[in-house]
Amino acid sequence: MTLKIFNTLSGKKEAFVPVRENAVGMYVCGVTVYDYCHVGHGRAGVVFDTIFRYLKHLGFDVTYVRNFTDIDDKIINRANEQNIPWQEVTEKFIDAFYEDMGRLHIQSPTEEPKATDHIPEMLAMISALIDQGKAYESDGDVFYSVTSFEGYGQLSGKNIDDLQSGARVEVNEQKRDALDFALWKKSKPGEPSWDSPWGAGRPGWHIECSAMGRKYLGDIFDIHGGGKDLVFPHHENEIAQSCGVTGCAPVRFWVHNGFVNIDKEKMSKSLGNFFTLRDIYKKYHPETLRLFLISSHYRSPIDFSEKNLDDAEKVLLRFYEALGDAEALVVDSDVSPEQVRSHSLIVKCEEAMNDDFNTAVVMAHLNEELRAINSECSNIDNGSGDKENLAVRVAAFKIAGGLLGLLENSPQTIKQEIFDIKQSELGLDVEKIEGLIEDRKQARKDKNWARADECRDELTQMGVVLEDTAQGTEWKIK
Repeated sequence: MTLKIFNTLSGKKEAFVPVRENAVGMYVCGVTVYDYCHVGHGRAGVVFDTIFRYLKHLGFDVTYVRNFTDIDDKIINRANEQNIPWQEVTEKFIDAFYEDMGRLHIQSPTEEPKATDHIPEMLAMISALIDQGKAYESDGDVFYSVTSFEGYGQLSGKNIDDLQSGARVEVNEQKRDALDFALWKKSKPGEPSWDSPWGAGRPGWHIECSAMGRKYLGDIFDIHGGGKDLVFPHHENEIAQSCGVTGCAPVRFWVHNGFVNIDKEKMSKSLGNFFTLRDIYKKYHPETLRLFLISSHYRSPIDFSEKNLDDAEKVLLRFYEALGDAEALVVDSDVSPEQVRSHSLIVKCEEAMNDDFNTAVVMAHLNEELRAINSECSNIDNGSGDKENLAVRVAAFKIAGGLLGLLENSPQTIKQEIFDIKQSELGLDVEKIEGLIEDRKQARKDKNWARADECRDELTQMGVVLEDTAQGTEWKIK
């Protein structure tokens, strides 16, 4: 089955054929580094990391570029608020980005350019646009003339006449047209600046990605990604700029992930309804968050709630518990790569991923396979199972999970780490818990059922769930 990707530009799924055979160029808009990443950033990171992983799984040589916007009004304002150099702000939050995103098992892109390292490339593009009459200088600022590009609005579906008459557009007397946008901004006193033919200043936001994408991937590349909120005006403006310089459309496939919503509103810093990744990690394991973010199709909005994260944690633990049980039974079994690659789970998951990276269907297949693994484990325990079959299932299950960036820990590690997070969050007294379990055990031995129930009730109030097994009483945090 051919890989098909939904192209925002055409509004439909299209067969993916790269510009260069067996090679893919992918650019994804990164973060503006003035604060910690929130869950919306996490979703974009996980979505495009998953796409990156799958393209490599298909055998493509992928050049993945994800930038940092490290000069911006927000960065300057944050530096002024804290009375520190702007570079100190960006360095702090780039380091935080790597730490927080790394915990989500997000792989390193091929290139991670910073905007401020690519001023010459931006100046070259701006000069070319001026030379072609598509941009103009006005008192130290440089603006792109939107009316000079006939295709403006093609990505977002917006009509240029409606935009011109709309009240959204900020009026600026230096512009020839209210829709024109800044390519270069004249620096105010005390602001960071770079020399240019039009005076000291700094780049506009949109030109950054056009210049960096072109440098690392060429005039035309395969995939440009980002959140749905970037379709207009950011990506619309990128198309206009790049076409203005090269005369050709810069990107074959425009790919956008849906919002993370809270109470049906987009999670964002401007609305004040966001949770940082660091907030979430205090209560949930990063892999739990990744599973939650990948459980829905990337283009769909996703509803953030503690209940949904609790459900994701239960699924994750079921996956790891089943793997732990199964791996203990097949520890000495050997399976060939051909057996694993041809397994029905891999075939079905590849079919789902080839249909516009449908991770929700992959998750459904994993849950279905989980039941088969548990059944085979029971059969082996009863003396009627097939260890080779189970070994193949386990290997295929881990590969399918790996397509989503899941199941890369050991079952023992993940269970312990989730336990540690819960213990820290709830302030559990482990010594007291184990003492109550021993009291209950003795009470049951003495047939003191009332005392045994009291111990269980006290443990329940502490958030502890007991499970009586043949090996003894086990406990976990609900």
